[in-house]
Amino acid sequence: MQTAPEVAVLRLGHRPGRDERMTTHVGLTARALGGDRVILPDNAGQSQSTVADITDRFGGPFEAELTESPNAVIREWEGRVVHLTMYGERVQDIEDDVRRAHRDDGEALLLVVGSEKVSFDVYEAADWNVGVTNQPHSEVAGLAVFLDRLFDGRELEREWEDADQRVVPTATGKRVEPADES
Repeated sequence: MQTAPEVAVLRLGHRPGRDERMTTHVGLTARALGGDRVILPDNAGQSQSTVADITDRFGGPFEAELTESPNAVIREWEGRVVHLTMYGERVQDIEDDVRRAHRDDGEALLLVVGSEKVSFDVYEAADWNVGVTNQPHSEVAGLAVFLDRLFDGRELEREWEDADQRVVPTATGKRVEPADES
């Protein structure tokens, strides 16, 4: 069985006290919608712990790691870089090119999402600067839409390995049960 090329998400910037929830949600969205790992700034240890805890409880595989130099991650990436920004090309205009590079050409993808103002060198280093709408919105929303487009919805049928718990879909209410129950 051939393994698909990696999809990693890099979070640029993290403002402690202000970005805790958003940074955590970048990681959770990457995990839930088909990413293989998230790379967070080194001052986002609480977000890394939360994502690792969710992965332990609800399954993987998925990795959450910290980096001292997000810009070095971009420079040293062996694959293609997709910078998600409202200033980029429309996702609907470039999604086929990105999907082809990933699926057909076997290119690993690094999806870069910002928090505060992103420096111009990130725009220059990216193979694609991609706008999911060209309107202000959440980086989590942009990441979710992009991943769904990249995987054509296949990520919604993913099987999770080594889960302790699973969410049971219901019309109303909440139901979580041990993963070993049918």
